[in-house]
Amino acid sequence: MRLVIISSGFIPPASNPLKVPWTGTFLTAMAVLAAMISLPGCSRPAPRPAGPAEPATAAHFPPAAAAPAVQGQRAHTIRATGLIRALESQSIRVPQLAGTGIRLTVVHIITNGSKVAKDDVLAQFDPTSLVDTERDAKAKLDDLSHQFDQKKAQVSSDGTTREALIRSAEADLEKALLQLRKGPILSEIDRLKNQARAENAKLSLASLKKSDEFHKRAETAMVRIQELKVERQRVTLERTRSNLEKLQIRAPQDGMVALENTWRSGSMGPAREGDELYPGMPLIKIFNPSRMVVEATVNESDVAWLGKAAHTRLFLDAYPGAVFDADLESASPVATSGFDTPVRAFTAMFRIRQQDPRLLPDLSAALEIETSAAVAERAPAGVEKARQKP
Repeated sequence: MRLVIISSGFIPPASNPLKVPWTGTFLTAMAVLAAMISLPGCSRPAPRPAGPAEPATAAHFPPAAAAPAVQGQRAHTIRATGLIRALESQSIRVPQLAGTGIRLTVVHIITNGSKVAKDDVLAQFDPTSLVDTERDAKAKLDDLSHQFDQKKAQVSSDGTTREALIRSAEADLEKALLQLRKGPILSEIDRLKNQARAENAKLSLASLKKSDEFHKRAETAMVRIQELKVERQRVTLERTRSNLEKLQIRAPQDGMVALENTWRSGSMGPAREGDELYPGMPLIKIFNPSRMVVEATVNESDVAWLGKAAHTRLFLDAYPGAVFDADLESASPVATSGFDTPVRAFTAMFRIRQQDPRLLPDLSAALEIETSAAVAERAPAGVEKARQKP
């Protein structure tokens, strides 16, 4: 219910060109009558009669000059989340042995969180089967080497024998030719005999030379085959020794060791002595704890506020009381989003100033990025330009 009371002293605005000839008494009576009619069923506010709008004054609508100060005069805080990462880190897996895909049994593994130097032993696997394989391969290599030497000696002996036969055939041929020169002083039968001997000596010499050529080719092939067997066995022995060296894993750099979770004995967890692991499974991660960074995700609307002069505070979820300082290192120029959300975000990298044993890889962290006033003052203009781009 709304009660409308119009004063008798109402004066229309001077801007209205129409002149109202009604007196004040008549207007008062009409107002009372309208109020009495609207009292019984006023469930909704009565519409305001159309008329000239009352001019706004400074008390109702403040002028534009009274707007608040520019936002750039105060700092802006950005909040982001991310994960601790190491700039220098390497992941070590179960070695892949050449020529075999058997599971390897862990006989020694370093304690989680230990600090190591380069070339320190990190893990070792059971070498029993490979030691047996190496012994057998070495024995077979020695046997094949002896066979190779024996084959070369035999080939040399056979070649010498054939050369002797060829020399003997050449001597018989010369002797037969010499007897042929006595033809005029010998009987016809002796001459024919000498001629037959000379022909046989020529054929025998030609046969021996041809046979010697074929024998040399065959012996060269047999020696080469034996030599290839020795080389193949030598490669097998070297591969076995290389596999033995792979069973002992050494640190590739200085740093701290973190055991990785892997599938062992029907559950996930770090490897222990006695576990049988397949080649290629993750085993150890070694990182340099003196150079740690935070890989954070920054909302698309906050990217314009980032700057090199920004001061960042880092909080660890695992250690609520720990606070660290960080500096912005880099930010990705391309925004990414998930498969099931249209919200995009940028990836930024922050370098942690302090060194602390609590700063470990893959720990979740929260960031508070406080931008300076100068950065904040320039940020809205950049955001406005980005919005105006098609």
